[in-house]
Amino acid sequence: MRRWDNLVEEYTINLTTLGKSPDYVQNTRRELERWGQWLKRRRPRPKLEQVDGDLVIEYIRTRSAFRARTTVQAITSKMRCFGDFLVREEVWSSNPLRWIQGPKLTPYHRMPKRISVSDMQSIWEEAAKEKNDFQRYQWIAILSLLYGTGLRRGELQRLTLKSWDRETSTLFIDGRKTATERSVVVPELVHQCIETYLPHRQNQLSSAQRFSVPSFFLSRTNQPISPSSISRGVSRLARQAGFKLHSLHQFRHTCASDLLESGVGMAEVQQILGHGCLDTTMRYLHIADPQRHDAVAHHPLNDWLNMEVA
Repeated sequence: MRRWDNLVEEYTINLTTLGKSPDYVQNTRRELERWGQWLKRRRPRPKLEQVDGDLVIEYIRTRSAFRARTTVQAITSKMRCFGDFLVREEVWSSNPLRWIQGPKLTPYHRMPKRISVSDMQSIWEEAAKEKNDFQRYQWIAILSLLYGTGLRRGELQRLTLKSWDRETSTLFIDGRKTATERSVVVPELVHQCIETYLPHRQNQLSSAQRFSVPSFFLSRTNQPISPSSISRGVSRLARQAGFKLHSLHQFRHTCASDLLESGVGMAEVQQILGHGCLDTTMRYLHIADPQRHDAVAHHPLNDWLNMEVA
């Protein structure tokens, strides 16, 4: 099965060449290596050409226990694409994963968890209570970007000083996840939060006699902040505010649904969030549909109620 490792290496190089994001390539490599290790532990060990549908189903079953449908679908998809690659390399005569379907998903099978207005206000108030000036303004800037622009955690963590153009109030966001860079014009409040934070960032570095840290947000040791530090810090503020934050992605969900509910067009929201396809953005209509709310507001029943009150 040493040949398996070589094929996985070649396949991941192809993914990189096609412009797939480093995170996707790394996750795919990890999944295929896990599949290969499972095959190597089989007794008798099957030859690569002998891997058939029954063996594939048995492996998927071991990877499906206690996992969400989205996770199982992602695993099956990665395996299916690798199976097509093995067919192209003439290792397999056909891809058994072509007829093995992952769990059926709908855009609304898992509703995004939205942060309420009161909880959003509370977490900002907690950030404003931070005693250290640098920490206080940094967390306020982080919250403003998470909610104001819907940035993913990785996109936020990878921001540098060059990502910000104060003259046009524009953030330039890398395309590591989608392989497409994008620019987002931030709201006025976000602009103010960023511009208020940057002098405190400079003071923090100056006090530590450090001047060449390009990262936009910093750790307590004046190193580039890590993704886990962002998650822990925001979760701590949420606990202090009295609510449980399930993930940072809730800010992204809330940003999208609030924009749609306020009447922003679907295409504009797609561009702001950096969704690869419009279907991803459309799922937020299930929880934020301004047209539907407007239609209900014009229901004749409202006139009857007004007449009754009069």
